[in-house]
Amino acid sequence: MARKAKKRRYSRSSGSDVESEMRRYKKGTAKSGRKGRGGRVKSRKQAIAIGLSKARKKGKKVPKKAAKKKSSKKRTTKKAAKKSSKKSSKRKSSKR
Repeated sequence: MARKAKKRRYSRSSGSDVESEMRRYKKGTAKSGRKGRGGRVKSRKQAIAIGLSKARKKGKKVPKKAAKKKSSKKRTTKKAAKKSSKKSSKRKSSKR
């Protein structure tokens, strides 16, 4: 049986965008944020992400961003919720 060729997840032209961003990063001229106001890019991962973002804006074939994992937030218990509501009621001043 012949093996199926895998689909390319990224277009070759999107790779060139990442490559050019990596050159800027290595030179020290890569900036992050709108119009470079976020400061200098300090990590390789950040430079790659910026390159992919630029490729997406140009409409090149790049997979969608991975969904962020939900952070585990502490859930408030009923007791904690009652305590906080009592505190707010004590703060109200009574007018005479």
